[in-house]
Amino acid sequence: MKFERLCVLGLGYIGLPTASLFAIHGVKVHGVDVNAHVIEALQSGKTHIHEPGLSEVVLKAMNSGNLTVSPIPESSDAFIVAVPTPFYEDKRADMRAVISATEAILPNLRQGNLVVLESTSPPRTTVDLIVPILERSGLKAGQDFYVAYSPERVLPGQILRELVENARVIGGINPASAQAGQDLYATFVQGEIFQTSATTAEMVKLMENTYRDINIAVANEFARLADRFGVDIWEAINLANRHPRVKILKPGLGVGGHCIGVDPWFLVEAAPDLASLILQARKVNDSQPEFIVKLVKRFLGEELLNKRIAVLGLSYKPDVDDLRESPAVEVAHILKNNGAKLKCFEPFKPDAIIPGLDIKPTLDKTLEDAEVVILLVNHTQFREITPHTLESMTPARIIIDAVDGWGAQNWENSRFRIYRLGVDLSVIPN
Repeated sequence: MKFERLCVLGLGYIGLPTASLFAIHGVKVHGVDVNAHVIEALQSGKTHIHEPGLSEVVLKAMNSGNLTVSPIPESSDAFIVAVPTPFYEDKRADMRAVISATEAILPNLRQGNLVVLESTSPPRTTVDLIVPILERSGLKAGQDFYVAYSPERVLPGQILRELVENARVIGGINPASAQAGQDLYATFVQGEIFQTSATTAEMVKLMENTYRDINIAVANEFARLADRFGVDIWEAINLANRHPRVKILKPGLGVGGHCIGVDPWFLVEAAPDLASLILQARKVNDSQPEFIVKLVKRFLGEELLNKRIAVLGLSYKPDVDDLRESPAVEVAHILKNNGAKLKCFEPFKPDAIIPGLDIKPTLDKTLEDAEVVILLVNHTQFREITPHTLESMTPARIIIDAVDGWGAQNWENSRFRIYRLGVDLSVIPN
């Protein structure tokens, strides 16, 4: 099948790069977002997402005339739904944005169209939720129009490259739908494309992120055990990983972002009687910020009231601006709730507004009167700070490194006392 016009609903971290790549490959793309600020920014030539190379690709797509944006869908040959799927407080999937976007397609759905869901969703969402909504049009899914599920599988910071080069899974509600999906994505995807069923594709996406969540959880649990036994976890991991079939990940604050900390809950929700290991991993990672704060109290004393703490990093992972579900933000909130006076700095989003947190626009302002510096995100900018540089920026002489950004050897002869996650107090140099 040939697709000349495409409508992408949701212009976030996945929708906007996807829409732009289709546009620069000759497809007429209409991007849709319900956030007026997103539409206004794009129409004025600004990109609301920090992602290497994205601004240039979006500008090229807009200038070519192949990418237009508005709050309302238009008639197209194909529709891609790429809206967020967060969860409620009880960890059930919040599908309201997916439902709303799918319903918005209805007035424009025509015979021969293809509808693709990209939003990460619980198993059977495509067949049990999307198809019934679309069939309100009076058309029959799989006969009059095609429906598929195709998850994104990209790493922030490398989205544009990985959208093109990574393998793509297309799950159709029938073989014809899967083939239509392959025909669409073959427009720009250079990686191998695999066809399967819609529910299998949904499961694949959830399995990928759940696998990573479990591996992160065991690393965090190893750090807790090392702390209990007086072992340097970083040395232990390095030695364990010398085994040819072992690759233990680094412990840290837990997990964040819109995938790894969210997707496993969809499996727990769908089959709570079978997902006991997945649930336990989620509990470990979700409780890691509390564990970090307990360490802070052990290092500084139980009473944090009025302690002047500089918090370095708020994003959910290094070198990205994404604050969604960030464990660093959770750590900061817990410290604030314990009475600490925080100043926070996030270099990739210095103008971020997070209720309850004092976010400074520069590193200097964050450090100027601190008693303690806590490294929560291993940004390249922070890793490159030397003891000499930090001494000149802050009166603080206590550092808590929760992410192994500053190796202890580099700080041994400095004026700082450095405490690190996974290293018992008895083995920390004075």
